[in-house]
Amino acid sequence: MKTVDLILTNAVVLTMDKEFHTYEPGAVAISGNSIAAVGIEADILKDYTASKKIDCDRKVLIPGLVNAHTHVPMTLLRGLADDLRLDVWLMGYMMPVEREFVSPGFVELGTKLACAEMIRSGVTCFADMYYFEDHVARATEESGVRGVCGQSVMKFPAPDAKSYEEGLALARDFIVKWKDNDLIVPAVAPHAPYTCTPEIMAASAALAVEFDVPLHMHLAETAGEVENIRKEHGIPVIPYVKKSNLLEAKVIAAHCVHIDEGEIRSLLHANAGIAHNPSSNMKLASGIAPVKRMLEQGVNVGIGTDGPASNNDLDMFEEMRLASFLAKVNSGDPTALPARTTLLMGTRLGAQALHVGHLTGSIEVGKRADFVLVDLSPLHNSPRFERDPQNLYAQIIYAAKSNDVSDVMINGKWVMQNHKLTTLNEEELLNEARDYARKIDSFLINREQSVLSKLIAIGGATEEESFEVQAKVSIPATEPVLAAINTNTEISITRTRHYRQYDTYMKFEDPAQGYVRYREDHSVNDSGEITGVRSRLTLVGQTREHPFKEDVLLSRSRYLAPATQSLRFYKEYFKPQKTFEIEKNRMRYLVTYKETEFFINVDNFTLPELGCFLEVKSRTWSQQDARKKARLVQDLIKALGASPKNLVSQDYFEMVEKTKK
Repeated sequence: MKTVDLILTNAVVLTMDKEFHTYEPGAVAISGNSIAAVGIEADILKDYTASKKIDCDRKVLIPGLVNAHTHVPMTLLRGLADDLRLDVWLMGYMMPVEREFVSPGFVELGTKLACAEMIRSGVTCFADMYYFEDHVARATEESGVRGVCGQSVMKFPAPDAKSYEEGLALARDFIVKWKDNDLIVPAVAPHAPYTCTPEIMAASAALAVEFDVPLHMHLAETAGEVENIRKEHGIPVIPYVKKSNLLEAKVIAAHCVHIDEGEIRSLLHANAGIAHNPSSNMKLASGIAPVKRMLEQGVNVGIGTDGPASNNDLDMFEEMRLASFLAKVNSGDPTALPARTTLLMGTRLGAQALHVGHLTGSIEVGKRADFVLVDLSPLHNSPRFERDPQNLYAQIIYAAKSNDVSDVMINGKWVMQNHKLTTLNEEELLNEARDYARKIDSFLINREQSVLSKLIAIGGATEEESFEVQAKVSIPATEPVLAAINTNTEISITRTRHYRQYDTYMKFEDPAQGYVRYREDHSVNDSGEITGVRSRLTLVGQTREHPFKEDVLLSRSRYLAPATQSLRFYKEYFKPQKTFEIEKNRMRYLVTYKETEFFINVDNFTLPELGCFLEVKSRTWSQQDARKKARLVQDLIKALGASPKNLVSQDYFEMVEKTKK
């Protein structure tokens, strides 16, 4: 008779092995951190002895659940911003708050909160992607949970790295440090195709291959992402990332909502795992992943909760139930994703998707002792029918709740017994979380009161004011003015540009906030062809700081920022009271007139039909310089054959607004 450390007896054992063996009454023998034997109780007790035996009271013993994709520190951002589109949620709220607050202490607290929540819902292993991943790993190990922890890399400055090179260096150091840990599997996590360049993806893949660790990445999560990749590169998402050698690594592909048959086959041939996130995809209206087809083709598909800021919980029982129901609705087939298959995705198949199937995911000899005891006796799960052996799977998937989990073992150690956590102090964690919530609330309340703060928060804003003198006059046609610019000997042309401009002005209830202009400049060549497109945001303050006697205005354009998101994003993010659209052809000149530099804009409106205008501007920083330039502006207008009597004191935005009334 062999001696082991512990024998669990009197359990209904669902092994989730390849043959789906079930033992009732079953027993499991545990030696150190691994499974020594599993089978019918009488057979195990005949061959094994232990100083400690635990009676499982006919509870169901299943492999620990595998949360295939999440961002665990974001427990501290749960409920921060809901009912928003993914881009507004991510770029407008999550990333600005993360830049302000995310630190090693933040991620350690958030990770421990998440581990407590996951343990209570039967999760023994999870795949994470976040910042300061070394601290995520440390907190995970202290909590006694198994984690595939991915150090994030992206092209934007992140809380832990100012550049992607720094992020890759962090990932390398992280992998080296944790490579042989008993609980932590390190990984590299290039965030997504829209936040990473091909160079970043290639470097991340090379790093993952070098150390034989997983690569965790969001792929084809939204229709917009797929459309943009097709528009910019002419191919779908999976072929696009494949060109950067991404599929040479052990990929964990989060979401894959919008992939076709060919892309599914590519992922299969690369042995990539897919993390299906039903709650997050539903909540953010990202779509429904073709999970039934993925499974039919043989891809390893796990189930993930995604981060607690986009779900908003880490409850894998809820996630598995939704995964099954969603597949049925999406396919119109009530037999799609039956209960046993769904539990398989939450256990063995999920572990294989994370490339840790050799360690966990099923109750088999040699694998780690990662178990969950589920009590199916409560009212909501009674009675039990024993006629059909599949009924046990159905009870777990369709009726069981996370609070039915009574005991959890990870790596041969109890992390929860009789509903009591053994490695974490929940009360202390909750108190610390409340302190963070108060600070983040204060930050967002202050930010939401200022359009300027909101612009700076999404990044890229040039935080400097520029003053300029400007005058605008109505002209009957553009041709005479254009001819004068090119023939007047006092005017020296430095450069010329031709644009088609599409402006959206966003006005706010408080005039002191100024207004935001979203502009698309379409560059036009001499043949009338579009040669380039540039998008910008401008926050404009009070347009008239000081009128001079020459009827020239001193105006202020406060902040400029590249418009890296869609117009819809900015409308939803800034929440203007009104918006106004303007389209015009613009000939723009940089000239020197009487030893002074000026910009001349000759505009012809197409929407609305406001007519033609000549606009003369010059940057300035002093009152004395402004007065001098104001006089010269008057002279230049006359030199171009226009009349100062036709001076327009309103901005284009104000003129359009007036026509709307």
